[in-house]
Amino acid sequence: MFAFKKVLFATSAIAVFSIVMACSAVWYWARTPIQSTTLPLNVMIKPRSSLRSIAFQLRCSGVPIEQHLFIFMTRVLGMSLKLKAGCYIFPSNITPYDVLQKLARGDTHQCAITIIEGWTFRRMRDEINMNPGLRHDSMMLSDAQLMRVILADISPSDQHKATYILSMQGTPVQEPEGLFFPDTYFFEHNTSDLDIYRRAYYLMHFRMQQAWEGRALKLPYVTPYDALKIASIVEKETACAQDRTLVATVFINRLRLSMPLQSDATVIYGLNTAYTGRLCKKSLKTDTLYNTYMRIGLPPTPIALPGRAALEAACSAASSAALYFVARGDGGTYFSDNLIDHNKAVNKYIRGQ
Repeated sequence: MFAFKKVLFATSAIAVFSIVMACSAVWYWARTPIQSTTLPLNVMIKPRSSLRSIAFQLRCSGVPIEQHLFIFMTRVLGMSLKLKAGCYIFPSNITPYDVLQKLARGDTHQCAITIIEGWTFRRMRDEINMNPGLRHDSMMLSDAQLMRVILADISPSDQHKATYILSMQGTPVQEPEGLFFPDTYFFEHNTSDLDIYRRAYYLMHFRMQQAWEGRALKLPYVTPYDALKIASIVEKETACAQDRTLVATVFINRLRLSMPLQSDATVIYGLNTAYTGRLCKKSLKTDTLYNTYMRIGLPPTPIALPGRAALEAACSAASSAALYFVARGDGGTYFSDNLIDHNKAVNKYIRGQ
């Protein structure tokens, strides 16, 4: 019996010693400055994130913490439910413990939101609605109501910015698709989301004006809005920077010849939620306002938010008679000026024949 008690005591002592040593190691880790060449870091913690998700977001944003130790420390200190969403700046030499305290205090800093080239306006709205640093004044507004608010805020001295650049017969365009420039926008915490929309709207007009004023001669556009439509198609059709101008030239050549644009990207946009991830013959024969296989000319609106490179490509014209293109599968594009060569390219790069 005495021997059993000795063994039990020794086991308990070892267990207590192990726990003390483990806690000491965690505490030492928690108070040791994070070593990273990328600090300071601007990190966005999304609303309603779990503790595990927060640790993952920190790691993915470049804060080199050990996720399991961070989760353990947070739970031991009873702070799992105290961490707040928002935009944070973590300076150099910050410790994991300081990171935790900063999140618990909600010590947010200047926030940022990034709108990606090729997103639709709907995707942009979703991103803005989810941003924890913004005050969501537009959340309940329809697209039409949001556009009325933005246009109503244009001062008389700025009217030409809305009417000259992106207008139809002198009236500012009412459909929001394509009218907002994709970029990273910085703002103070609790800024109205309407401010982001206004800034993105004005910046698109500015970028479009720059591209329009430097455009090539004899392009088949009536207004800059036509060029914006082509830019949005180019943005969706290729991610290869060196191919953008040639892709735009294919569509420009087709417009000049009154040929259908035959853009898969416009068909997908027109299908909306009916698009299942794969285009088939039935999809190409489904008539919508955006089916450029069945309709000649430009779609009624842009199909995405084009970036600066796509805008410049749409206002350029390469010296090429190309009327067709197909993705090679290696990130590049193969161009043809006749259907026979195009079909050969399709067999080679798409059908694998």
